Amino acid sequence: MPYVNIKITREGATAEQKAALIQGVTQLLVDVLGKNPQTTMVVIDEVETDNWGIGGESVTLRRRRD
Repeated sequence: MPYVNIKITREGATAEQKAALIQGVTQLLVDVLGKNPQTTMVVIDEVETDNWGIGGESVTLRRRRD
């Protein structure tokens, strides 16, 4: 039973985009590894940019600076 966890920053991904990710990742596992789509789990976690750090600082701060 494959389990895929996608983490993205919370910046307005639409329900349609998330559905496309779930479908696409599921199909990729079917095509590449021959996995059963009925037992494939895909979870999307949306993380606030204040809670996502790169290079010792939050994404929020990095984006303000750039």
